Amino acid sequence: MRRRIRALAAALLALPSALAVAPPAHAADPTTMTSGFYVDPNSSARQWVAAHPGDGRAAAISASLANTPMARWFGSWSGTIGTATGAYVGAADRGDKLPVLVAYNIYHRDHCGGQSGGGASSPSAYASWIAQFAGGIAGRPAVVVLEPDSLADYSCMSEAQVRERQGMISGALAEFNRQAPHTWVYLDAGNPGWVSAATMAQHLHEAGLPQAHGFSLNISNYHTTAQNTAYGNAVNRELAARYGYTKPFVVDTSRNGNGSDGEWCNAAGRRIGTPTQLGGGAEMLLWIKAPGESDGDCGVGTGSTAGQFLPEVAYKMIYGY
Repeated sequence: MRRRIRALAAALLALPSALAVAPPAHAADPTTMTSGFYVDPNSSARQWVAAHPGDGRAAAISASLANTPMARWFGSWSGTIGTATGAYVGAADRGDKLPVLVAYNIYHRDHCGGQSGGGASSPSAYASWIAQFAGGIAGRPAVVVLEPDSLADYSCMSEAQVRERQGMISGALAEFNRQAPHTWVYLDAGNPGWVSAATMAQHLHEAGLPQAHGFSLNISNYHTTAQNTAYGNAVNRELAARYGYTKPFVVDTSRNGNGSDGEWCNAAGRRIGTPTQLGGGAEMLLWIKAPGESDGDCGVGTGSTAGQFLPEVAYKMIYGY
């Protein structure tokens, strides 16, 4: 609590000078309001270990995955969303830890990829859902990754659908800025192997990046941290040249320990990467995709559904075979 009070006091003292250059986005830095990252007590890895204590893979999965801070994903499966996010950040706050949440419920989710299709039933339903999501967090510190993959792939969408999606994202950012002032929100920017930095800078800006804290990279993919850092810096160069600003970015390192082989969907032979931390070439390195959770009915996860925990895949990710 003292840490949060000091951070708030510092932010308030700095406020007049900040107002001279830009509208205030957040009252305080959530990383200084907390002491480390929150470990999800109900992650898929933890649940599997608890249910299979005698399995020969349980010790490795417990040591390498279950006790590493990683993101909790929220969508239609989460029940009453404000209650769900409120309970999660509340538990983290009581432990003075910083939670990472993923909002994954946009209308026409994964519209072009299809493996994780679904989402809210309409743009208005999404607006209501995301408003409740932000309201559940309220004034407690948090990090939110907003709608992975939503801005990278427009290939199957009409111009009207693109504008509709951009409106949903910018509306979501407005809700977080209004209701959750100590939350850093990152718009997802795909990965280095998807679209050019110039294209991504345009997509981010048109979806409201100036309202966000930053952008996220490599979610559910395998590109190295160095590749992502280079790409993030390239996106920022485009943002600076075209629009006159840059933003911090985070990298999903949960499965990039030995890089990408060109496959994105349950690729074989991949390894876990650097655990969640501040810095490391980006603002933060985060485990956003949970290692061992399937990308869908593909690759080494053939026969599974997206999000299903696959213990053999998790075990092999730890050792890289």
